[in-house]
Amino acid sequence: MSLWNKWDLHPSVLIGLAFLGGLYVYLGGLKSPRRQVASFVGGLAVLFLALNGPLHNLSDTYLFSAHMGQHLLLTLVFPPLLLYGTPAHVVRPLLRPRWVMAVARVVRRPLAAALLFTGPIVIWHAPALYEAALRHHNLHIVQHVVFLATAVIMWWPVLSPVPELPRVQHLLQMLYLFLLGIPMSITGALITLSDSALYPFYAAAPRVWRLDPLQDQQIGGLLMWVLGGFMLWGVMTVIWFRYSVWDARADAEASVPEEAYGARVSNDQ
Repeated sequence: MSLWNKWDLHPSVLIGLAFLGGLYVYLGGLKSPRRQVASFVGGLAVLFLALNGPLHNLSDTYLFSAHMGQHLLLTLVFPPLLLYGTPAHVVRPLLRPRWVMAVARVVRRPLAAALLFTGPIVIWHAPALYEAALRHHNLHIVQHVVFLATAVIMWWPVLSPVPELPRVQHLLQMLYLFLLGIPMSITGALITLSDSALYPFYAAAPRVWRLDPLQDQQIGGLLMWVLGGFMLWGVMTVIWFRYSVWDARADAEASVPEEAYGARVSNDQ
């Protein structure tokens, strides 16, 4: 009998969520506009749902496609909600140590951020590494932490909360996200079009919803290839419309308008 629909709660996830939420409250995040607080809370909810309960059980034990869906939530949904919901006055104390700011100035550059995100995503889907993460719980935790951390860095050039580490110009944001989608699409296409099961763990897993291993793998590959691409295109569409508004005021080409960061700098001091 499949037990994937049980609501198992994982202490490590709950501790991480409590830490993020507590830090947000301690640094004054609740004083932010409601839309930002709602976005931050939404991000925590996405993380909770992705790493607990049915989706987590399906991805860890039964379905490659569920695991791919989980990874999309961790990399393409949680980070933008987190960054959009975190105001400058919450981020600045975390950047105060000189070494943190020095590292941040390097990794937030588009090329560095793209490589830091794309490298692990592509490499970890190699069958040997993916299989190792599935069979060794601690390595699986490391995999998820790497995906989360590098995804936050990847989204920084688009959704940086602080002008000190500025977002790139709007047209460059769209180009950046378009190019980021190419390695993901190629990896997803290779998984989808494979004529054999790539991951023995899922090939031997109990069957759910009468999906055979190859069908499950094809659905997972399509999620990465098609759905992941649509998600990035959706963000690019939003950026385009926002760019059109600011460009009408002739302030989009020089830099990203200060209001895009959520509040005036003087209000965050």
